[in-house]
Amino acid sequence: MACFFLASHPASVRAAIDRHRRGLDENPIGYWLDHSEHLEAEVLTAAGDYLGVDPRDIALTDSTTMGLGLLYGGLTLRAGQDLLSTVHDHYSTETSLRLRAQRTGTRFRRIALYRDLMAVTREEIVDTLLNAVRPETRVVALTWVHSSTGLKLPIRDIADALARENAKRAEADRIVLCVDGVHGLGVEDVRLPDLGCDFFVAGTHKWLFGPRGTGLVWGRPEAWPVANPIIPTFNETAYRIWMEDLPPQPVPIGAIMTPGGFHSFEHRWALSEAFRFHLAIGKTRVTERIHALNEQLKEGLQRLPGVTLRTPRSRTLSAGITCFELAGWKPEDAVEALRRQGIMASVTPYATRYIRLAPSLVTSPEEVDRCLAAVRELEKRPSMSG
Repeated sequence: MACFFLASHPASVRAAIDRHRRGLDENPIGYWLDHSEHLEAEVLTAAGDYLGVDPRDIALTDSTTMGLGLLYGGLTLRAGQDLLSTVHDHYSTETSLRLRAQRTGTRFRRIALYRDLMAVTREEIVDTLLNAVRPETRVVALTWVHSSTGLKLPIRDIADALARENAKRAEADRIVLCVDGVHGLGVEDVRLPDLGCDFFVAGTHKWLFGPRGTGLVWGRPEAWPVANPIIPTFNETAYRIWMEDLPPQPVPIGAIMTPGGFHSFEHRWALSEAFRFHLAIGKTRVTERIHALNEQLKEGLQRLPGVTLRTPRSRTLSAGITCFELAGWKPEDAVEALRRQGIMASVTPYATRYIRLAPSLVTSPEEVDRCLAAVRELEKRPSMSG
């Protein structure tokens, strides 16, 4: 019930990691020289197929946090411009933006998107965000699915509303919509261009079940010019231009934004298998299963008088994370009690803490029922720590 945190590798991914690791162990430089270029191209091609985008617009990273740091650290900003985010976002988003604001003289603001989570609507979220936008707002940074509550934002509706605002603005003042999409990637059946954001950042070692320590940043071709690399790339063309003093040549923006240096190559090169794994099952089937399991879980939890559900019931406002409170139990104690029964739950790592269950692609309906039975038993007795 916590595979969204750091996934176990499917057999195909595990086999690919082992294959590349053996090659690197036997002949590190030879294997890298012979295979790195085409293996990275395979990863980008598979990612492009899954995301419905041009592979050249994808930068590879090691995590969501790295991607957020790279993106926000390199955006073109002017002093006095405004960075707008929310109080619901993860530490990595808040810290990346705060540090960027300190360096550039921009302002960083955070707002609450709703008054009552269990009564929230798409319209309230969009209207609240639009009312917070100022003429100097340059960046809107949001999280698609909140790991704090399980709320899923209507990113397409937000993008459409911001597009209407941008129609009144000069290009240098255009609002750039950036999305931390890690808890939607591998859950929702969507093509990134249809989501409507300018930039999408995600780790691929969560719901997608990719190798640990992998991630990506995607940008719309029209949006990429406002981003600037802050770590040198090791792209072969760019490297040869520098090394051999060749005339400048076009290098895909995704390659320029991909940090160079040495990575856990066996993991990065095995990422293509994770995308293929999901595509072989079918994105629509994956989405349907995860939503059905979470609906089963939420329905069962709502029947328990000691449970207060903290995730919206609607599919349009939730995805694969279900959060709740249990009367008489601290979240940490309840999670530990569930662990002793072989159920891997988690606690939301925020100021307000909830019990968190996340049925995923590898969870069965029977396992959801088992979780509900275990919560029902906890409900009957108080926590040992009170």
